[in-house]
Amino acid sequence: MQVEDARYLKRKVKGGNIDVHPTEKALVVHYEVEATILGEMGDPMLGERKECQKVIRLKSLNANTDIASLSRKVVEECKLIHPSKLAEVEQLLFYLQNRRDTPTGREKKEKKLSKPKDPPPFEGMEIDEVANINDMDDYIELLYEEIPDKVRGSALILQLARNPDNLEELLQNETALGALARVLREDWKQSVELATNIIYVFFCFSSFSQFHGLITHYKIGALCMNIIDHELKRHDLWQEELLKKKKADILSGGWIVDFFLLEDDPENQTLKKDYEKTYKKYQGLVVKQEQLLRVALYLLLNLAEDTRTELKMRNKNIVHMLVKTLNRDNFELLILVVSFLKKLSIFMENKNDMAEMDIIEKLAKLVPCEHEDLLNITLRLLLNLSFDTGLRNKMVQVGLLPKLTALIENENHKQISMCILYHISMDDRFKSMFAYTDCIPQLMKMLFECSEERMDLELISFCINLAANKRNAQLISEGNGLKMLMKRALKFKDPLLMKMIRNISQHDGPTKNIFIDYVGDLAAQIGPDEEEEFVIECLGTLANLTIPDLDWELVLKEYNLVPYLKDRLKPGSAEDDLMLEVVIMLGTVSMDDSCAAMLAKSGIIPALIELLNAQQEDDEFVCQIVYVFYQMVFHQATRDVIIKDTQAPAYLIDLMHDKNAEIRKVCDNTLDIIAEYDEEWAKKIQSEKFRWHNSQWLEMVENRQMDEGEPYMYGDDGIEPYIHEGDILERPDLFYSADGMIPSDGAISPDFFNDFHVQNGDMVGHHLFTGSMGMDGNVQPAGVPGRPTTAYGYRPDEPFYYGYGSR
Repeated sequence: MQVEDARYLKRKVKGGNIDVHPTEKALVVHYEVEATILGEMGDPMLGERKECQKVIRLKSLNANTDIASLSRKVVEECKLIHPSKLAEVEQLLFYLQNRRDTPTGREKKEKKLSKPKDPPPFEGMEIDEVANINDMDDYIELLYEEIPDKVRGSALILQLARNPDNLEELLQNETALGALARVLREDWKQSVELATNIIYVFFCFSSFSQFHGLITHYKIGALCMNIIDHELKRHDLWQEELLKKKKADILSGGWIVDFFLLEDDPENQTLKKDYEKTYKKYQGLVVKQEQLLRVALYLLLNLAEDTRTELKMRNKNIVHMLVKTLNRDNFELLILVVSFLKKLSIFMENKNDMAEMDIIEKLAKLVPCEHEDLLNITLRLLLNLSFDTGLRNKMVQVGLLPKLTALIENENHKQISMCILYHISMDDRFKSMFAYTDCIPQLMKMLFECSEERMDLELISFCINLAANKRNAQLISEGNGLKMLMKRALKFKDPLLMKMIRNISQHDGPTKNIFIDYVGDLAAQIGPDEEEEFVIECLGTLANLTIPDLDWELVLKEYNLVPYLKDRLKPGSAEDDLMLEVVIMLGTVSMDDSCAAMLAKSGIIPALIELLNAQQEDDEFVCQIVYVFYQMVFHQATRDVIIKDTQAPAYLIDLMHDKNAEIRKVCDNTLDIIAEYDEEWAKKIQSEKFRWHNSQWLEMVENRQMDEGEPYMYGDDGIEPYIHEGDILERPDLFYSADGMIPSDGAISPDFFNDFHVQNGDMVGHHLFTGSMGMDGNVQPAGVPGRPTTAYGYRPDEPFYYGYGSR
């Protein structure tokens, strides 16, 4: 076509569909523009069609708006809408008027588990002009003009980028993206609005993983880190300036209420106005800055999907920046920051950085808070941090315990709060603190109101931990508490609930005596037909009942427990946990002399020796089996069986020098009693002890390297002073007194009797064997001896046996 042939341009606009805007109170009018170039004779020479849309924002639309009047006004003012569509416009406006802005309950629940909301429109991106993807070249030109034009151009490009359908086309426009990256890098300090618009454009790309390479290519992430760091420093400077103005005003007396002397002072009035003006300016700056921070941090959060990118952010101190931002008051910004911290907190290095920044103190201010989403995400971050022992301690120190306890009643936060409290309850030092909150009554109410056969694991696990403390156990058992727990546990055969009851039963005092009423119910559950986990807990509960008045012989006979217990002692007949509980149970019932005699006649002792051989590498099995022997030798009837009819003393002699301190103590005291009543074994035991002492001495002498330049270990005269210039065999402390196997100083392992330790928040005396050994064998010592401490109730990372005095 020749240019001179073109004479006329014909433009035709054709109306299309009308829709409501998906998020805003606005109508979207679709229309088509057809441009045709006509020749000299009026015939069309070239034509082009383009689909467009116009957004009509209805800021005044509310619940009281007259829809009919508004719809007529829209049709009159918008030439793109034909008058015949008045009814359709009225219907759409009615829909917009009644559309709910707040999400439903289900949507709220899903939202809490999702990412924070996209940043809303802000000053600088809200312009009257509607962007068109075909005008991109014009918008790019604006990026080469002055700052106001750059802000306008970036806002128009952002308007396009917010529509995901345009991202693919924008991606192809390398000129636009390169210009945006260049302007951001060069001019971000000159205009907050400009920086926010451009970062928001790249944020729109960051919402989709396939575009992350683009953002990395232009190094937008690193630039955002620099911008955030700079803005945080600027905020510190603003606060310092504001503080100086405030101090000047206070010093001048402007903050002192003395109307007669100070209110009319012009200087004071000037300072006060200066401070108020500075404060208003500060507030405006903070609002714009927080918009920028929110968009930049959200972009970084999206990029952090890649752990390698996240590591780069950590190296640039992202954790310190985020924790510092927790001092802000903007809820939306705080939700984003806490969400980012929650994601980072799963790595130990990041968690340690947070601990250095005293993050718990800052988070404590957010619990509780009016904003449900912020509270929810804060609790989730606290849950991640509560896996660290030091941070759990900090949570208690800053007063989070009563706050979290109060949140148990809130259905939205109950589960997370309970998980955090469960972690805190793992520490023995803090178990007793729950007794001074409303926690236990609330938990008991939740237990009894639970209609399902199996309770929530969080709830019952928390209760199990709390029941390990004596004061908590007393509160749980008050009234009909224990009765209701026992009734439910026996009804549903719930092993976890029975574990809680077992923890309650381990405490001495009035609580233990309540269990006398339930001995029969518990004994009835012990049998091959019941679930093994449930039987273990029932056995453990019974084994805790070291009550002098309890007739164990009657219990064993009535429920025919001896055959069951004996069968479970055979190696391989059951799981180790069940066999261990059987052994512990035997140690408890053996305190009754008639019961011990019945067990001895049934052949339990050989079965125990066989089990000892099979489990000799397991210290806890060995310790508990030896404790059963200790109980047996107290009684005349069973002492003879142990000494004369079995090889138990020989096994005890072998274990006398075991590496485990608990086993040595139990063996020593058991052998002392055996030696007191049997001269033959007394000689063997004395010989073995002498041999052990002698071998230890010889080994020490042989291993000692006496270098010429090294002083003697025991003085300048060699080893003679150590043996007091006499025969080592004359040392009296290697022999036993004339009264039996008592050492020459008249005491039996004083440390063994007087050790105390803290267990589950209570001071507990370690009193395995009280009283003197030189007593009538048919009488138990004053104060029923307790069994050795078991591994039950201790965490796997703690040793089962240790010197309690050092704990």
